[in-house]
Amino acid sequence: MSFTFDIHAKDGAARSGVISTPRGDIRTPAFMPVGTAATVKAMLPQSVRETGADIVLGNTYHLMLRPGAERIARLGGLHRFMGWERPILPASGGFQVMSLSQLRKISEDGVRFRSHIDGSEEFLSPERAMEIQRLLGSDIQMVLDECPAFPADEAQIEKSLALSMRWAARSKAAFGEQPGHACFGIVQGGIYPHLRRRSAHELREIGFDGYAVGGLAVGEGQGAMFDVLDATVSHLPEDRPHYLMGVGKPDDIAGAVLRGIDMFDCVLPTRSGRNGQAFTRNGPLNLRNARHAEDTAPLDPACRCPACRQFSRAYLHHVVKANEIIASMLLSWHNLAYYQDLMADLRAAIAEGTLAACAEKVFTAYARSAESSAGAN
Repeated sequence: MSFTFDIHAKDGAARSGVISTPRGDIRTPAFMPVGTAATVKAMLPQSVRETGADIVLGNTYHLMLRPGAERIARLGGLHRFMGWERPILPASGGFQVMSLSQLRKISEDGVRFRSHIDGSEEFLSPERAMEIQRLLGSDIQMVLDECPAFPADEAQIEKSLALSMRWAARSKAAFGEQPGHACFGIVQGGIYPHLRRRSAHELREIGFDGYAVGGLAVGEGQGAMFDVLDATVSHLPEDRPHYLMGVGKPDDIAGAVLRGIDMFDCVLPTRSGRNGQAFTRNGPLNLRNARHAEDTAPLDPACRCPACRQFSRAYLHHVVKANEIIASMLLSWHNLAYYQDLMADLRAAIAEGTLAACAEKVFTAYARSAESSAGAN
């Protein structure tokens, strides 16, 4: 079976459809829970699937350092290793390596860096990044790119972009022919529309199975992010998936879907869950807040997760305040279920031609929560 993308419905720039892979279908728009170290934190694989997730994210950087790509390959590949038999997309490691700033050195060949685990010297090139993803058995493989820090001036971004495009060509060559697997390019260019367009056109010339937009959600703000998407997405092939990397909050996702994005990933649902925050249809809730101490209502009456079906806000407040492990488990499950429900709502709205109204509900809920959050903590 080959890797394919079929668009089933459109509403403006937004699309709903299905990515088909030998390991299963991915309904789009899709949210991918992040399983950095071969686990979605505080979740069992079957629990992740029960939330509605079709695909999870891994991480080349973390898995190459521990336990090692070759070891995972000897153990039967990442799917068997982590107990997830559906599609996996591992980030190439570029973002993590670039964030090591004081511990890495970039050259035309690749990135030489010191492990944050034990200080050992490591080297990641476009060819090695693709080799690691192949050893893991990744269904969708990402090119290695340079992710410049924000803010950066135009000259810095342009130089970085040129290197990323050369690395993209090398990554695609190293990917070679892998039936049933896909290789995605990554658009860079900072907040500069003309550089984003240049990157999109150069990646199209190389030719990829899908196109990601990287280098956002790094401090530029939602307005600037949407401006970049407005300038970029229309220059990507319409018949290929569009993936916005590392995003984001529910209102970020709704706005990006309106602009033609099909795939998302973010640590926010699970990280927030581990810190006592729950996402709901009416905005986020801070379960540490004393106002929940005697509230017998569920987090979200419309939610189907165990946290909402079996427990009250008062109980969740208690286990969060007591730092009980079950608090991380229940709130991570709830948040992932909310994100998957959000994606299902967006897919249905696209099919019905009512996406603008659906997105507006999300914007209203999360704008209201942003205004009141300072006093809610």
